[in-house]
Amino acid sequence: QVRLVESGGGLVQAGGSLMLSCAASGRSFSSSGLAWFRQASGKERESVAAIMWSGGSTYYADSVKGRFTVSRDATKNMMYLQMNNLKPEDTAVYYCAARWRYSRDPLRELEYEYWGQGTQVTVSS
Repeated sequence: QVRLVESGGGLVQAGGSLMLSCAASGRSFSSSGLAWFRQASGKERESVAAIMWSGGSTYYADSVKGRFTVSRDATKNMMYLQMNNLKPEDTAVYYCAARWRYSRDPLRELEYEYWGQGTQVTVSS
């Protein structure tokens, strides 16, 4: 059974940095795509970044381009999200997600089959 566990959330001041981690287990991830999504209080969940496990191609939402970096360590079955220059509007619960089916839009939420429980990121002004 696929299991995704996020960690690394917390409280940080605007302009600061955090790195989120996603521990993946339960299946071979060699043909998968993984992604980060977030959901702010009272808002719909939105895409943040995605990465192909094989080859490492990355995709970003416009709101985080140049500030966030997604990466993965295949030897540890881990995905990361380095978040720099954080803004109060980045405050949200951040979720890790995985898919094995082909998608033309790696940032499309509906393409993802498995989800973690989320980790809270709060950015104070």
